[in-house]
Amino acid sequence: MAKQHTIHSVAKSEGTMGDWDLFATWIGANANNGTWYIGGIIAATGLIQGSTLLIAIGCLSYVLLALASYMGYQTGVGAMGLTRASFGVKGSVLPSLINVVQFIGWAAVNTYIAATSVSFILKEIMGWSGNDAATNRLSLVVGIIIMSILHLISISLGEKSVRWIERIGIVLVIILVTWESIIVFKMVPFKDLVAWRPAAKFRLEAGRAIDILAAFNLAWVTAAADFSRFAKRKKAATVYSFLGANIGLFWFAFIGLTATIATAITLNHFDPNNADPSTIAAKLGLGVLALLVIVITSTTANAVNLMAAGSALTNIFPKLKLTPALWCVTLLATVVTFIPVYVASFLTTFETFLDSIGMFLGPEIAIFLVDYFWIRRRHYQVDALNTIAGPYWYTKGYHLTALFSWVIGVISYLILNQFAIVHAYTGATFIAMLITALFYGVAVQLQTKKVI
Repeated sequence: MAKQHTIHSVAKSEGTMGDWDLFATWIGANANNGTWYIGGIIAATGLIQGSTLLIAIGCLSYVLLALASYMGYQTGVGAMGLTRASFGVKGSVLPSLINVVQFIGWAAVNTYIAATSVSFILKEIMGWSGNDAATNRLSLVVGIIIMSILHLISISLGEKSVRWIERIGIVLVIILVTWESIIVFKMVPFKDLVAWRPAAKFRLEAGRAIDILAAFNLAWVTAAADFSRFAKRKKAATVYSFLGANIGLFWFAFIGLTATIATAITLNHFDPNNADPSTIAAKLGLGVLALLVIVITSTTANAVNLMAAGSALTNIFPKLKLTPALWCVTLLATVVTFIPVYVASFLTTFETFLDSIGMFLGPEIAIFLVDYFWIRRRHYQVDALNTIAGPYWYTKGYHLTALFSWVIGVISYLILNQFAIVHAYTGATFIAMLITALFYGVAVQLQTKKVI
């Protein structure tokens, strides 16, 4: 049979990532500026409800991450390579494009927030006025360039440099953010944080908060196998990935949540546009060291973002090696980072980005997991993932049932978002995922019976 350019499968004997590596990778993935900013956004639900949603949606989302990590460990294949089985050898290009776009987007989000910190540091060092628009823009542009250079260095050696940046970075993050957490809780009594409520016009409904958290958390599910394929053992791939992702999420989002509320109490004014960690750190007077924490966490988190985007790009262009792919996506992320500088506010850009990826990611993940665990009973023919006219070729390289199910899921998401009760209580993401999973599973089973 004819073959495509081969996807490399990592043998279990070639595993290089132990328990600590996977644990640190996923803490580092979530111990970042974007997570802090998510916490700042859901501060509009209040401390208790926001914290409860963080834990509940985090656990639900990262159970799915653990399942996807298991797939990578068992097959030795990266996430987008695995979508060849469910979407078809050619059809996998579509989820790969989604992954490239979303992880470039997340890298840009983290870069922008870190660049804001760099701009504050530059203005402090240079003595520039914070009220001059031209100076603010110049310092932000310089910050973006500096952060992009740091990101290029962090991914320069591919998987090896990502692993080392996580090992070193996570230690610095733990030390510095522990200090930052103590400062925040010293500034405002905990009972005041619990009692605080935003004005009605800023209030965020629970269902909307669930969709925001789901869009954030589920992004990592589509990258899990890119790291777990290097795991030395199953527990590292599943349990330690689950724990690391949840700890990183709750730790940093909770800091963002409490810091945003603390800022609102201190200044007697709540503005969701100022929920990013750089602005909060500056307004609370936490100093240059706090801003450096934000720069460090951007580098550790973006090592994961860029690795995922680069891996997806190699599935679209199989001749492209991983390291050149990482350079390509890093440069693209740099370009995207300039969008909120010149086009719209950061909050508007971020919310539009979340809505877009949430709509597509949930149904894609549902199909991806159902195909492996339900339809294929945890068994893929890895060699056939490269084969033209093989079992994963379907119709001219596309699995039409999977693609149609994906469309059903996206339409379900859009329809569900028209109902006030969904915004108030459940959100649309997980319901759309359930609809997609059932539709895809039943459709494939019925097709199989017809063939028999």
